Amino acid sequence: MKSSHRSFRLPPAAAALAVAALLPTAAGCSFTDARASVPVPRPDAEEAALCRTLHKELPDTVAGLGRSETEPRSDLTAAWGDGAIVLRCGVARPARMSDPQADAVEADGVNWLVEPREGDGPRFTSTYRKAYVEVSLDRRFAHDVGPLVDFAGPVGRAIPPSL
Repeated sequence: MKSSHRSFRLPPAAAALAVAALLPTAAGCSFTDARASVPVPRPDAEEAALCRTLHKELPDTVAGLGRSETEPRSDLTAAWGDGAIVLRCGVARPARMSDPQADAVEADGVNWLVEPREGDGPRFTSTYRKAYVEVSLDRRFAHDVGPLVDFAGPVGRAIPPSL
């Protein structure tokens, strides 16, 4: 990915507004013991160790949604809101990262490739890190990057830059 990509830094005030806007929606949600079915990545040993460190750093809530279980259980996956937000660590480098026209965003020091998904919310993959972290959002987050702010600190602490 080249520097010609559109990117922006999400200011703390904007992040707070994004979260505040989601709270009324999240308040109406009821959480169950349902588990999100999440394919487990197969990273090499070094990346897997970084992902296990990230797993310990992940927040209990993201965008007002509580953490839920994944199926199968793995230190390489996590979900919030019964799968409304899904994280996979140690994924393969997306082919779109080689596209100089690919969109990217920056949230609190962590850069993310943006991949729109038809009929669903976006998928984001961290860039310039020693392990790739993928965050998929459902359609209620179609135009919202606010959840990335909740991941910036944990990813920044657990997954070192690759540069």
